[in-house]
Amino acid sequence: MSLHIVLLEPEIPQNTGNIARTCVVTDTELHIIGPIKFSLGEKAVKRAGLDYWSSLKMHYYKSYQEFMGQHYNKRIYYATTKTHRVYSDVDYSRDEEIFIMFGKESKGIPEEILKENPKTNITIPMLQIETARSLNLSNACAVVIYEVLRQWNFPQMIKSDSKF
Repeated sequence: MSLHIVLLEPEIPQNTGNIARTCVVTDTELHIIGPIKFSLGEKAVKRAGLDYWSSLKMHYYKSYQEFMGQHYNKRIYYATTKTHRVYSDVDYSRDEEIFIMFGKESKGIPEEILKENPKTNITIPMLQIETARSLNLSNACAVVIYEVLRQWNFPQMIKSDSKF
């Protein structure tokens, strides 16, 4: 069992850095699909990821096609605002690798990809207001990562028994 976060053409270096940091502390592998318009070595990415980069399990793909060529037989969930299937209603099996893909900040995952995979599209419920399209990408990743880990009973994670 392993968890994988997939970023399809991320646009904001700080989000990618924050997501990388979350991946390290949750033992989640990060897959980045290009093209991207920033360097993974940029200060903004490194600053957001702090000193966690050396511990990150990261994979980079030049295109969606390259990613799918290597992971065509995997269970991939597609995070989108364009479905009604709530992420927490999914039973994330511990018996298989789980991949959760998030699209670029400005446009999300392309509709053709979503239409090809209707049974594995998931969403995070939120208010529909004109001034906000969706959660910040790094926050959305954290929400879904922790739901999967909750279902898996937080494997290998320290659970505090402290009482204050």
